Amino acid sequence: MTKLFRHETRQSTARTRRLYARYELAHTIVDFAAAVLFLVGSVLFFWDETQFTATWMFVFGSLFFCVKPTLRLTREIHLFRAGDTETLADAETLD
Repeated sequence: MTKLFRHETRQSTARTRRLYARYELAHTIVDFAAAVLFLVGSVLFFWDETQFTATWMFVFGSLFFCVKPTLRLTREIHLFRAGDTETLADAETLD
């Protein structure tokens, strides 16, 4: 059974708790940046002379929205590997 996207994996050690916190911070920053880009871009669409800039803000905002699920999947793989490493180290000490 997979350990991806499971609360126990995120809270299993001090290291996984730190990793989880760092990824959550990065995810929040990316989320906030995307929201600001879309908000400012939306306002800039009110004037013809700023529509080009508004379009680019939407493109970058969309890019940030694409980064969000990538961060989550990367976090889960990172946490899974961190857990596997500790399990392997424990198994070696038993031999």
